[in-house]
Amino acid sequence: MELVLLLVLGLALGFALGWLVARQRTEPAAQGVDPAVLEAQQARAEAQQAQVEAHHARVVAEVRHAEAAARAEVERELSAALASLEGVGRELAAAQQQYRETIDQQRREARRREAEGQTESKILQQLAPVARQLGDMRLKVDEIEKQRSHQHGQLTEQLRVTHETAAQSKQAAEALAAALSNNSVRGTYGETQLRTLVESAGLLNRIDYSVQESITADSGARRPDMVINLPGGKRLAIDSKVPYRAFIDAYREELDDERRRQLRLDHARAVKKHVDELAAKQYWSGLETSPEFTIAFIPNEAILNDALDADPGLMEHAYAKGIALATPVNLWATLKTVALTWKQEQMAENARDLVALGRELYKRLGTMSDHVTKLGRSLERTVGDYNKFVGSLERQVLSTARKLDAVDEAAQLGAVPEIEDADPRRLAAAEFAVFEDLERPELPQSLFEGEIVEDEQRDIG
Repeated sequence: MELVLLLVLGLALGFALGWLVARQRTEPAAQGVDPAVLEAQQARAEAQQAQVEAHHARVVAEVRHAEAAARAEVERELSAALASLEGVGRELAAAQQQYRETIDQQRREARRREAEGQTESKILQQLAPVARQLGDMRLKVDEIEKQRSHQHGQLTEQLRVTHETAAQSKQAAEALAAALSNNSVRGTYGETQLRTLVESAGLLNRIDYSVQESITADSGARRPDMVINLPGGKRLAIDSKVPYRAFIDAYREELDDERRRQLRLDHARAVKKHVDELAAKQYWSGLETSPEFTIAFIPNEAILNDALDADPGLMEHAYAKGIALATPVNLWATLKTVALTWKQEQMAENARDLVALGRELYKRLGTMSDHVTKLGRSLERTVGDYNKFVGSLERQVLSTARKLDAVDEAAQLGAVPEIEDADPRRLAAAEFAVFEDLERPELPQSLFEGEIVEDEQRDIG
């Protein structure tokens, strides 16, 4: 803008100077001015014009220089502006790209959220039954938790009672251990346990077994604790043994392993000693039809098991001596078998009685069948005799008596009825068909007795 103003100012100044020079040249001539003066003026005017032109040239040069500098500056500014504009364009393009990417990302995110919302809605719909079940389960868990709390309280109370019971049991066990340290008390304890076991198996005193029965064995007069009566007249002796001292000492808390092992071996030797002493008494020799062994009853499972653990060959040693070691478990099973055998023996005896009664009944029914047959025959003869009597009466007596009708017509004698001929009914039942065979001598009687026995046994079964 400054360059244009300078150019306009220079042009105006040159135009004004030229106009003045031309005026000076024309005015003197018209007015009659001296030419020398005019020339001088003209020379001055030309000098001024030259100055003006020089000044104009300088101004023009300055203007052009300024214009060139301004143009260069404008070009630099324009280049910088263009460069800045390009950077702004690039930034704008990047911003637009980022904006588009952001919009796309937001759209994708919106679609994803919408899809997730739909999926979540579907999942919630599908999980609705599960939620209800979880709610029910939560209620059940709460109920179970209440029950658990209640049961925990009960369990605590039971544990307290159990602890007290354990303490009482410990005291009772200590008292029992002190009592069983006496030999007579141990003997009474074993005999009482044996008697209780026998009664629980269903055997009756003085019928199925006897207590402290005196017998005479090969070793002398003996009194076994119990003698069991077996079916078939057999008898079996049982003697109670309670080896206790070494066993209870082996399980005291203050003992070391070696001392405990030694006491257990002593306990096994004590049991073995009882076996040898019992075998030497030979109870079976004083009992009629007795198996050659005696049952040694040990009233505690742990006592025998501990002895067998310490001496595994103890059981074989006892069997070799004719002694069967028994605890409450296996002895009860044995006695229960004996009781069952007695029941079966009683059933067999009842069956034999029934067979005998059946045989007698069949014989008496056979006799009755004979009497019935004879009675039928007698009835047949009676009917025949009656009919003969009626015929004789009609032919010989009434024929003569009817002649009296002519004398007294009011007294009419009627005909005497005859008894129709009829055969008496015979015994047709299948049960009575056997009695006809009983009268056949060619058939063996054992055949019918076997059938009778089989029928009776079938009825019993």
